[in-house]
Amino acid sequence: MSFRTRFLLYILAVHAVIIYLTFRLLEDNKALFIAAEVLVLVSAGIAVQLYREFRRPSDFIASGIEAIKDKDFTIKFVPTGNLEIDQLIDVYNLMIDQLRTERTKQMEQQFFLEKLIEAAPIAILIFDFDDRIAIINPRASRLLQLSLPQLEQRTLADIDHPILSSLAGLEDGEARTIKTNGIETYKIQKSYLMDRGFRRSFLMIEELTGEILETEKKAYGKVIRMMAHEVNNSIGAVNSILDVTQSTMDRPEEGDLKHALRVAIDRNNRLNYFMRRFADVVRLPQPNKQPADLNELARDVTQLMQPQAEARGVALQCLPYRTPIVRAIDTGQLEQVLVNVIKNAIEASRMGHAVEVVVDEYVLTVRDNGAPIPDETAANLFNPFFSTKPDGQGIGLTLTRDILVNHGFPFSLKTNAEGWTEFTIIHQTS
Repeated sequence: MSFRTRFLLYILAVHAVIIYLTFRLLEDNKALFIAAEVLVLVSAGIAVQLYREFRRPSDFIASGIEAIKDKDFTIKFVPTGNLEIDQLIDVYNLMIDQLRTERTKQMEQQFFLEKLIEAAPIAILIFDFDDRIAIINPRASRLLQLSLPQLEQRTLADIDHPILSSLAGLEDGEARTIKTNGIETYKIQKSYLMDRGFRRSFLMIEELTGEILETEKKAYGKVIRMMAHEVNNSIGAVNSILDVTQSTMDRPEEGDLKHALRVAIDRNNRLNYFMRRFADVVRLPQPNKQPADLNELARDVTQLMQPQAEARGVALQCLPYRTPIVRAIDTGQLEQVLVNVIKNAIEASRMGHAVEVVVDEYVLTVRDNGAPIPDETAANLFNPFFSTKPDGQGIGLTLTRDILVNHGFPFSLKTNAEGWTEFTIIHQTS
């Protein structure tokens, strides 16, 4: 039974008793009896009015609680003239003003934070309390090539991605630098924030590939230019002296010496060619892009490299796409890329192995089933002048890397689970 019902029953009972007693005592005096009954009715009306006044603070509190439950902080109450109620109204209005101010501030900060995360140039992933991905920004979606529905409510260990799968054991406050496909480099940092008293982790992924490539190129470019300058100056002067000396040797007994001078001149020329190859990496021009058919380019380079493949007993074939694939490329530079990649594939193969040049709608792949790439080698393949060959200079893949980066074509080199080593070039639409 509610308080209101109990109170009304009590008032009715009290006034019923009073009416009964008045009737028994004043039943012989009608005038006093009628006056007493009027006073009883007035008393009952006053009691009801007092009850209503008493209930007003409770009704007011209930209305305020409902407004707060509905998160409506715009409702305020006006004074009633009752001192006690007006004091309660003042407290409520002050509380509502503070709540509205704090809520507005919180919403503005939340809006600013969302916009900041959305516009951030680094990839950001925010996790829920169970370390499952809850929020990602557009940069993360572009970098990972995955949308929020593909990542939401999944842990890092559940996602098959070359970047995320290697971060499953990363702790809050820990940073790590990783390299994928031998060239793309990322700095990963994991931290946390407090949300409603509990920790929530977030991950920041910053791509360093461009900065690292630019720094590398400046460093080795300066060294190569200095070396080329010194070598060219020395070789030119030395060859001039050797040519003059050789031209003065006419006697038969000087034949051996003349041959030695020719060997020295040839060696100097080879050294000069060696330095020019290094200088080509530094002097690589920006691509002069023109529409060209990748099918035709792949067929031409495959035909060019066919004698080298046959000499090693390797089956080299081109598998073009069914329709022309026209892209805006520098044909000469992309031809050099394919020559370098196919040459490496042939040299990694033995008699009976196969090398395939596959042109697809969005991907160009050179694949071979020769020797797989060891894990320790894969991470360094595109480092400047790194080579696993005894007589290698490491120029081919460095030049290949720079050409593809200048074209804006993502690429990778790795051995898949079936044992095929694939150099994949993702060619963008023109």
